[in-house]
Amino acid sequence: MILILQMRKLRHIEVCLRGTKVNKKCYLASEGLKHFHEANEDCISKGGILVIPRNSDEINALRDYGKRSLPGVNDFWLGINDMVTEGKFVDVNGAAISFLNWDSAQPNGGKRENCVLFSQSAQGKWSDEVCRSSKRYICEFTIP
Repeated sequence: MILILQMRKLRHIEVCLRGTKVNKKCYLASEGLKHFHEANEDCISKGGILVIPRNSDEINALRDYGKRSLPGVNDFWLGINDMVTEGKFVDVNGAAISFLNWDSAQPNGGKRENCVLFSQSAQGKWSDEVCRSSKRYICEFTIP
């Protein structure tokens, strides 16, 4: 058990060294494009989840980190979707989202667009998108 905890701690230290630390989280940008589900699976395999901004401070931190780590990338996946119930957005763990940061006229995709993008050009505002679109993404890791 102690070895497992030490390995998790080392993984978090490695992620924070390669990514950036914000409060009790570390962010790590992807190196390639993936569909929403593939991106989420990749984050899980690394011990995290697709990033879920919980307040405006995290939006600002993601904007800064995204500009540095994903130069020229306009948008990236968030760990938010409404796949189960149209219009009810939840995080990748199925928990309700209390903080929303939609761009004007968003979400607008109906049953066709069930996954959420973070937009750099819209100052960190969100839009819904087809989950099978290939996008960059940022994984989030909780620091114990």
